[in-house]
Amino acid sequence: MQIRQFQAQYMVAPRDFQPIKRTAVTVEIGAGKGKHAVLFSQENPTTQLYAIERTKEKFEAMQKQHAVLNLNSLTPIHADALPWITHALYPAQVEQFFILYPNPEPHNSAQRWLNMPFFEFILSRLQVGGTITLASNIVEYIEEAEQQLQNVWQLPYKKEVIAKTSARTHFEIKYLERGELCQQLIITKPQGYTTRFDAFEPLLGQAQHG
Repeated sequence: MQIRQFQAQYMVAPRDFQPIKRTAVTVEIGAGKGKHAVLFSQENPTTQLYAIERTKEKFEAMQKQHAVLNLNSLTPIHADALPWITHALYPAQVEQFFILYPNPEPHNSAQRWLNMPFFEFILSRLQVGGTITLASNIVEYIEEAEQQLQNVWQLPYKKEVIAKTSARTHFEIKYLERGELCQQLIITKPQGYTTRFDAFEPLLGQAQHG
């Protein structure tokens, strides 16, 4: 599959955008109600996690959890992931990305993460040796992602079956209780890997008004 180049310079900043510091961070895309984000932050209190959720109801549920638990290392973000990442993140800033049970986009395969031009931009934000964890209960989604990693992105990865006792997200609990096969790809950015966005600095809200 041929993938065109992502047009980062045209991305308009999210409403009420706040820039972040240029320090190592972890990012969860599509964090839902924040179950994984909270667990991760409790287990990794020195790692700054930005948990992005677009849906208002799910974001508010995550925000409530965050307020009750007062986790200093967790920052919930209510935004679409593409503009937020484009405006907020610096090259090679991210230690880990988590994309857990994304929408499989059954009617629009071009919107699946590894089929999107934006995936190249995500890779530019990842540190050398950094990882992207992509989890799904859909066998075909994982198989297609593997093909893209081999043929398009040429990245090393490990494929793992997720333990039946895992409970990182509400979706994961539901799928495993049903007896579905849940799998994940742990994708690593190797030394010397380059993208067309390696020198692209964040827009930091410059394009807020077009």
